[in-house]
Amino acid sequence: MPRISLIDRASAACQQRLRADLDRRLRRIDAVSGSRILVDGRALISFASNDYLGLAQDPRLVAALKNAADDWGVGATAAHLLGGHRAPHQALEEALADWIGYPRALLFSTGTMANLGVLSALLGRGDLCVQDKLNHASLLDGARLSGAELRRYAHADTEVAERLLQAQPDRAALLASDGVFSMDGDLAPLMDLAALATREQATLMVDDAHGVGVLGWHGRGSVASAGLGLAEVPILMLTLGKALGSFGAAVLGSEALIEALIQFARPYIYTTALPPTLAAASLCAVRIARDEEWRRQRLQELIQRFQSGAAAIGLQLLPSDTPIQPLLIGSSTAALAWSQSLEQQGMYVPAVRPPTVPEHAARLRITLSAGHTMADVEALLGALRQTAGALGQAS
Repeated sequence: MPRISLIDRASAACQQRLRADLDRRLRRIDAVSGSRILVDGRALISFASNDYLGLAQDPRLVAALKNAADDWGVGATAAHLLGGHRAPHQALEEALADWIGYPRALLFSTGTMANLGVLSALLGRGDLCVQDKLNHASLLDGARLSGAELRRYAHADTEVAERLLQAQPDRAALLASDGVFSMDGDLAPLMDLAALATREQATLMVDDAHGVGVLGWHGRGSVASAGLGLAEVPILMLTLGKALGSFGAAVLGSEALIEALIQFARPYIYTTALPPTLAAASLCAVRIARDEEWRRQRLQELIQRFQSGAAAIGLQLLPSDTPIQPLLIGSSTAALAWSQSLEQQGMYVPAVRPPTVPEHAARLRITLSAGHTMADVEALLGALRQTAGALGQAS
């Protein structure tokens, strides 16, 4: 038989997704002004951004980036270990460690690269990695890349996680969880996971991409909010492109952890360093996120108003007290119809469908930002009310 074409096979899979209303489509954003975006010539209020504190267009970040470009140019031009590690990188790492309360931080170009780097550096064949089933894809992929045995427990079920660890007590083990789950918006049971890791002598890693800046004292994240720190969570990953409005990621931990990552984390070693311009903008964002508590207060006010308004309409949101407010629809076709109805009314809320979320769990992932106004939230609630009347209540 002739060898199958890989591209033809991938194309056939794309057609299957298209027929099932599961295909992903790029849409060009032509302009951004705070929570307003321009799509296909129409101004829409975006409820799809992870810019939780409204910092992405803050003039102070923009100025920091421009000033750094004057000093450093645009790109770092080399890997960190080959001359790409510039003064803004060092300053940002030190500021992140000081803010979150960890000994050291190490910058990565993206959160995915950070997770792949940590898991592939620390785990190997014969090791065990136990993870929540709803963890970010990069945590799951990192475990697979490492060659360790990956075992997954039902979402937030620490009893199942305990059984998985106890079943193989002689193997080195990493227990990994999101801090805030990106599609559901709920919090991991971090105190229980920390206690479990201690009992079973496993190393606990938390991906706090959606928690840092939003939760905890001075926005230090879900780990700090749970009263935990380095002793309980030796590995903490955070991103710079969500609440901090910039781009990149960092891993925080002990001196020993960071030195090990510098030696063995391939996604750190073999890639060009984050542009120093972005490091400078992120450093500015850290100071703002740490000090401007009013941003978190406004965000909480918007979340509470949205939740009460949704309840009044009769919509059942997934349980979440974070800026991620998912409205479960069910079928992918229905989720697309809801999204299209909202867009016709001036709201940008893309449908999230399998395989990003489980089968029959398509949803609208509504995200709120301190950059929204109360009027924005009221407009969204009005559009949801009209859509529910036209299409029927969401599940």
